[in-house]
Amino acid sequence: MVIGVDKDKEKVSLGLKQKTASPWENIEDKYPVGSRVKGTVVNVMNYGVFVRLEEGVEGLVHISEMSWTKRLSHPSEMLVAGDEVEAVVLNVNKEKQEISLGLKQTEMNPWEIAAQKYPPGTVVDATVRSMTNFGAFVEIEEGVDGMIHISDISWTKKFNHPNEALEKGQKVQCVVLDVDQEKQRMSLGLKQLTEDPWQRAIPEKYLPGQIVKGKVTKLTAFGAFVQLEDELEGLLHISELADHKIDKPQDVVKEGEEVEVKILKVDTDSRKIGLSLRRVQWAAEETEEGKPKSDKKSKKEPQKRGPVAVQTVLSDDHVEELAGRKQQDQSESESTAGADSEPSEQKAEAEEEKLSDQSHQEQSDEPVGEAESESSQEQGGEESVQEDQDKQE
Repeated sequence: MVIGVDKDKEKVSLGLKQKTASPWENIEDKYPVGSRVKGTVVNVMNYGVFVRLEEGVEGLVHISEMSWTKRLSHPSEMLVAGDEVEAVVLNVNKEKQEISLGLKQTEMNPWEIAAQKYPPGTVVDATVRSMTNFGAFVEIEEGVDGMIHISDISWTKKFNHPNEALEKGQKVQCVVLDVDQEKQRMSLGLKQLTEDPWQRAIPEKYLPGQIVKGKVTKLTAFGAFVQLEDELEGLLHISELADHKIDKPQDVVKEGEEVEVKILKVDTDSRKIGLSLRRVQWAAEETEEGKPKSDKKSKKEPQKRGPVAVQTVLSDDHVEELAGRKQQDQSESESTAGADSEPSEQKAEAEEEKLSDQSHQEQSDEPVGEAESESSQEQGGEESVQEDQDKQE
């Protein structure tokens, strides 16, 4: 069949295939999207394989459409030229004469039943396949992978990279957190296998004001991290290292050093424990001040004595004068027939009290310690006064 004439070049173009109808004329009707077709692999490329469906009609199976479960680096790992395959029509472009085929669509997508098979809360066994800065990818079964985010590895310990806790090929148990069937993603967690210690265990064990021991594990510009127990750390801020201003934590503590710290706060919401080193020193100073003073100091300080009783000591002259006055008062009382006896006696007693006060003032000028040494003299003086009074009577 003549298909073209070039008069200038005196050429005529002929075609044989035009003698028959083009297979792409009704291609959309012959190979509707979603239909299953059979063909032969005729060419294997890096990005996929070409499958001949009929004479003049080929379709491409992209490497990503070859398997739900297998991770292929090259199509030749699964197919070679000459293999007979069954595929599903994914797309038809009549103008470009292209047909997209898929092999994995001939099998059930495991993600269609993953949500029912692995509901949130299910404990599954998995194998670590690869790791990134933000988490680890694990395989639960062929074709179903999940990711353990770095924040879901431990309740208490913070990791910079998942390889600090996991390694490739490791078998782990984890908990299903969420399943996204459309995006074919599954979120998993390791720490969810145990109870969150920040709910009860940590707040009950570590109380504000408590003094505990720990080990300095990391130094930063803003402070130091102190390990209180396995996978539990608290922050010792630079402002709580010492009373004076310091430029860097290394001036006060060293990594690996054992320290005593005071718990300032336990924040269960942000999962942080605030610590202080300087307040421990305050507590030590207060404890030292509260102890009894040493014997050496007590000797230097004057001893505190209780009140000392002071007895009035009358001299012999005072005693004779009192006795004379008492005798005179008695004679006057007899002459007045006892009428004024009571006022005279009161007058004598007042005189006696006046003399006693004068004597007491003289004695108070003496050292307190001498009062005790003269107690025997006082007793003798009183007995003497009593005898003189008896004689006068």
